[in-house]
Amino acid sequence: MPVHLPEGLMVSVSGFRGRVGNPLTPELLASLAAGFGGFLRSEGSGSVVYLGRDSRTSGAMFADAARAGLVSVGCRVVELGVVPTPTLLLAARGAGAAGALGVTASHNPAEWNALKFGGGDGLFLDADRMARFQAYLAREELPRASWDRLGSTSLDSTAVDRHVQAILELPFVDVEALRRRAFHVALDCVHGAGGRMVPQLLAELGCRVSGMGLEADGRFPRDPEPTAKNLAGLGELVRTSGAEVGFAVDPDVDRLSLVNGAGEAVGEDLTLALCAEVVLGREWARGPVVTNLSTSQVVEDVARAAGVPCLRAPVGEVNVARKMQSERAVVGGEGNGGIILPRLHFTRDAPLGIALILQHLMESGRSLAEAVDRWPRYAIVKEKAPFPRERIADGYAALLTQLAPAADTSSGAVEVDHTDGVRLAWPERRQWLHVRPSGTEPVVRFIAEAPTAEAAAELVARGRDIMTAAGS
Repeated sequence: MPVHLPEGLMVSVSGFRGRVGNPLTPELLASLAAGFGGFLRSEGSGSVVYLGRDSRTSGAMFADAARAGLVSVGCRVVELGVVPTPTLLLAARGAGAAGALGVTASHNPAEWNALKFGGGDGLFLDADRMARFQAYLAREELPRASWDRLGSTSLDSTAVDRHVQAILELPFVDVEALRRRAFHVALDCVHGAGGRMVPQLLAELGCRVSGMGLEADGRFPRDPEPTAKNLAGLGELVRTSGAEVGFAVDPDVDRLSLVNGAGEAVGEDLTLALCAEVVLGREWARGPVVTNLSTSQVVEDVARAAGVPCLRAPVGEVNVARKMQSERAVVGGEGNGGIILPRLHFTRDAPLGIALILQHLMESGRSLAEAVDRWPRYAIVKEKAPFPRERIADGYAALLTQLAPAADTSSGAVEVDHTDGVRLAWPERRQWLHVRPSGTEPVVRFIAEAPTAEAAAELVARGRDIMTAAGS
């Protein structure tokens, strides 16, 4: 029978995710994986699927279920074990696989898990292909294989090594010079999959590492999202160890946040800005930058200084990646600390970001604090709140009615973007507000940026109050 998606399962281009036990069960994961394998075969993509996971305590159980589901429909499963998500996607693309399946809830707390669905191109399913997959699940019987046509399982134990080597071979990274420079870095992998790769990369780059949370056991000691408010422990490690810079990654290692030599978190939006500065500093690498609608305008400042456009896409890694492909962008990513470099692959990649940040600091001879101080300072305020999805259109309409007329729209003083929720921008005031439903949680997100934290907080409060009134 077709696969039923239960209530409480978050479904988006970021995958299918939920809380362990309700709605996520091994039975559901096995059915979804079987459906994915059948879908890939129905589209003529092939039968080889790469399978990896992050370190969550539920990960082994769900990976076993996913493998069983794939084998049951005749897929050949290549298991990577606990690896970063970018490692999984890079391996699948390099092998010419039909697809990739990641068991990971990325930055969500430990009680969450998910399936992320990738194609053989090393990208997650975009909106069109995800819609086809969901339609397949809703209408098709799972194509179970007979006893003599079941799939098989093999292991790939060198995917991390290949990923590290691919970063070391990038023309943007001077490995020998970095080894001579020998940075002292602090590292927080929050007990996620990063402990299986990032120390290896840093060793190859000649770094001395003071680490915490390097055991990939899934016992997250804090909220695993690497936002500034969650990095007090890394800041303390930087100060006590004397490290020059601190790096924090999320459990599946696609996000990177930075802490300066004084132990202060600099904000995850700066990760993309500084990495873009390294790439755009090469004359042969000049080209557009792409980011999402919720990323700081400091990325626009970096692009403007290099004389290249900065283009916006809806939130979601694959949305940014697809726009990067269509616009032939040279670098891009999201303000949550996700860096995408086409010379490597079209996937957010925290280890790549670490190499680029170290390259930036070495080339410039600046500390991280000095590198950040070269660019305008903005404050971003992010909040989230439950909101009835059936009333969200009313909320958007109220936002436009009450906020857009505050400026003369005929003069272009306020810019409105409807491609992902509603984004209102006031370029002359250097302010914007983005309101959108989350793809990973049952909430509406409010993100605002302004030159001061007070102005950004006021903009979020106004947006939240307007939406709340419209939804009540």
